[in-house]
Amino acid sequence: MSHELRAGAGPLTFARLKWTSFTHSCVYIALLLSAFAAGGPQPLTFILGLAHGVLWILMSLACIAAARLRVVTLRTAVAVAVLGGVGPFFGSLEFVREQRRRTRSTGSSRSIEL
Repeated sequence: MSHELRAGAGPLTFARLKWTSFTHSCVYIALLLSAFAAGGPQPLTFILGLAHGVLWILMSLACIAAARLRVVTLRTAVAVAVLGGVGPFFGSLEFVREQRRRTRSTGSSRSIEL
């Protein structure tokens, strides 16, 4: 089996995981704003907290599977699954860093974005 990273494996593509990670970070920002800046209005804070928890679990499972399929690096999967419990920004940042590494190694960002 090759050690090269693949563009995607079925529904687990780098681009889908990256954009889901960015969406998760936006949900988390909204949760922080709701809980701390807005005084925790209900049911908004509950819904955002639930969405964050479910997204973190799903992203963790998806990134672990994607790492096994060599869609993402182990470093990215760990950033999402382990550090994502503290804040999903770590995973989003790692997706940006991995995309930059891939772009440098291939010389084109076109294959990564689609």
